Amino acid sequence: MKLLLRFTPCVFAWIVVSHVSAAGEAIELWPEGVPGIHANAAPENDDGRGRYTNIHYPSIVVYPPPEGTANGTAILYAPGGGYQRVSAGVNGGIVAEWLHSLGITVYMLKYRHGEYGHPAPLQDALRAMRILRSRADELGIRHLGMLGGSAGAHLTALTGTLFDAPEGRTGAHLDSVSGRPDFMVLIFPMISMRDGARMSWMTDELRHRLSVDEQVTASTPPTFLVHSAEDRSVPVEGSVSFYSAMRRAGAPIEMHLYTKGPHGDGMSPQLGPISGWPRLCERWMRFNGWLPAQPSGD
Repeated sequence: MKLLLRFTPCVFAWIVVSHVSAAGEAIELWPEGVPGIHANAAPENDDGRGRYTNIHYPSIVVYPPPEGTANGTAILYAPGGGYQRVSAGVNGGIVAEWLHSLGITVYMLKYRHGEYGHPAPLQDALRAMRILRSRADELGIRHLGMLGGSAGAHLTALTGTLFDAPEGRTGAHLDSVSGRPDFMVLIFPMISMRDGARMSWMTDELRHRLSVDEQVTASTPPTFLVHSAEDRSVPVEGSVSFYSAMRRAGAPIEMHLYTKGPHGDGMSPQLGPISGWPRLCERWMRFNGWLPAQPSGD
């Protein structure tokens, strides 16, 4: 995973966007102008399988649960893709299907990546959180969490640790709205950027800033984390380090580590025990009150 540097300060005014509720409709993140947009910006590419590249105009795509099942919980979903693409699957993929089964409304984040580099993805994630939180009454949101896988989990953890960071602000009125998620779900997360061999181009300052285990404070949102020792793409040791950092800070975290399960979402029943993590996550959300209590008899 490579994050290229780009620091472009911009000051914009907030423009109200229209009400969005239908599946597949999008909320534009920067109607007043995308901070630091490339001069050669072109339409994004969609391969038809839910994988997006060349994103210059970030947005959140709305995927509501079946009619009549929404319960007031919403999740901003940051798919992975190594910061080279946004790979979710059609209509948000299997992750969205699972969240819909719980009555959760999914807002899928299509964030800038590739040559934009830090802090563009963080700005997009925080702007998305701020938009949703500012429109919570209109959209029927009572609880607003964030979930991500792989690089998307790194972005989720960045959002949860740097939600008040100066590089996440653009001078817009919405900066006054909290970008902190109520809770986070990290799936096979990229945590540390301290690997000098893989990230030798980074400055020490940026390597520290983007190693989310070094950014944890007592204000970091409660977190559910799942990972596998078999993951050869993202070291599981980073998740252990994040868990330890949360414990030191006194921030709530529940972590589930498994022996088997290649890098991915871990949700296929063929993978064995790790495929049970969604049920554990559901119980965690219900226990903490972000989902309604389990119906009697279940």
